[in-house]
Amino acid sequence: MSDSKKEIMKACSDFDGVLPACAPLASPYVPFQMGGSARYAPDRAIIRGTLYPGLDLPFLGMENKTELPDSAQTQLQKLQFSINELKLYLDTHPEDVEAVELLRQYFKQWKAANEDLCKKKGPRFFADVAKDGRYDWINGPWPWEKAANEED
Repeated sequence: MSDSKKEIMKACSDFDGVLPACAPLASPYVPFQMGGSARYAPDRAIIRGTLYPGLDLPFLGMENKTELPDSAQTQLQKLQFSINELKLYLDTHPEDVEAVELLRQYFKQWKAANEDLCKKKGPRFFADVAKDGRYDWINGPWPWEKAANEED
């Protein structure tokens, strides 16, 4: 390392809590998302970390190729991830009627899957507790009371 670079590093401590005058400005690159962009299916989106292939920019070219277990809880997570991605997209593209319709479809699927899981396993979220006019969250079974081999 050159002496001048050492001097700059010495003068520009990042422990001061302020931006030193000698700090260079960064120009981040954020890809612009076009309306009507291609989308991954929820199963693929959650693994890739984005619903949109155009935003799928793996760090150092490394890709997560792991498949997730096929369970009711995982299906809820996949749908919730895609719903959140669509909500973020629609914040900047509210006129994309195709994305709005897809959001409605995913939310309808998520709601049905959550209701089915609640029937089998009990309430999953606080909003599910008083759905039919009674509060029975405390009646269990608690997660640690379920059999170890029981699916999520």
